[in-house]
Amino acid sequence: MQLFYHTHNEAGTDEAGRGCLAGPVTAAAVILPKNFKNDLLTDSKQLTEKQRLMLKPVIEQEAICYAVAHVFPAEIDELNILRASILAMHKALEQLSEKPEFIAVDGNKFVKFSNVPHACVIKGDAKIQTIAAASILAKTYRDAYMKQIDEEFPMYQWKKNKGYPTAEHRKAIENYGITPYHRKTFQLLPSQLKLEF
Repeated sequence: MQLFYHTHNEAGTDEAGRGCLAGPVTAAAVILPKNFKNDLLTDSKQLTEKQRLMLKPVIEQEAICYAVAHVFPAEIDELNILRASILAMHKALEQLSEKPEFIAVDGNKFVKFSNVPHACVIKGDAKIQTIAAASILAKTYRDAYMKQIDEEFPMYQWKKNKGYPTAEHRKAIENYGITPYHRKTFQLLPSQLKLEF
């Protein structure tokens, strides 16, 4: 795994929570030192929760700078999930204490940020270390947020499912309705079950 552009100021950016029914979409942006190396660093989805939590402080301590941003359900419903994901990435990039010279983006869609050159990389979180680092921060910060709101609404089991459309999550929506943390524009229940808002 490598830096993409081989520049001291390459920012990687990635998001977590795009396919969820509840909670924010969360993005991180990370600039790593050129000589950064960690053999465990890869796409957050290929790591266990324990490994992600182990890497999080390493990335935070060794990064030149990093930032994390949430975009919440009301805005996701207003914009659509793709635009909300890009907005979250832009918000994270804006908060970096150093301006990147290049941005490596996970996926295939992005909107130019502040005239900085960028490249979209399919499965970039498994190929580019700045994107992998961003994917780990986005995932760990979002998971922590979901555990926090689980205390308010334990019946949805967000601590366990993190807002993804599991059978238990859908069953809880059927039984208890929705919360302010649910995305109303998403198909919250299978189409044969109608949900009144």
